[in-house]
Amino acid sequence: MDFRTKIAREKRKQFRDWNYWGKPVPGYGDPNGNLLIVGLAPAAHGGNRTARVFTGDKSADFLMKCLHHAGLANQPNSDAVDDGLELKYTFMTPVLKCVPPGDKPTSEELKNCSGYFQKEMELLKPKIILALGKIAFDGCLKYVRRDFDLKVKDYPFGHDKIYAMPNGFILWGCYHPSPRNVNTGRMTFDMMIELLEKVKKELS
Repeated sequence: MDFRTKIAREKRKQFRDWNYWGKPVPGYGDPNGNLLIVGLAPAAHGGNRTARVFTGDKSADFLMKCLHHAGLANQPNSDAVDDGLELKYTFMTPVLKCVPPGDKPTSEELKNCSGYFQKEMELLKPKIILALGKIAFDGCLKYVRRDFDLKVKDYPFGHDKIYAMPNGFILWGCYHPSPRNVNTGRMTFDMMIELLEKVKKELS
């Protein structure tokens, strides 16, 4: 909490004119959609600034370009809550609702925030969860563990790794579209489009 409000107060130079959100960031998209995209947390000068998950940062730029190309978003950009973005059959949410220092949440932070994520899961009832990165992936597994006896180590995270969960949804691993992954070529536009096309096929 202190970190997110500190960021909102100090701001980044190019966003001096913005009134930062600086509070927990909720999910966004089509609540009746069968696809849930789960990220790690709001970016310090992205969601923490704009009040919408995957909005106004480099990860959002890459992800939205891919979602638009795959027909899951009406436009290739996500800049602000009033930019006209609409997601198709898709809802996005972070497993952690507040930006953590250095994008590295502690286990305590994740535990404290887990109730909000669990409530979203209960309300949304997705067919497929696309988990962006290992922390989001493990957060989804921990949600399932509330009702079923499974070991996280038996479901190793990996890009394009797919698991059928005992409570009915499919958990699909995906590298996070972070600048670090994109700039090093660990995640490419073609890789993401290929994965999204597989997801769409599974949804149909």
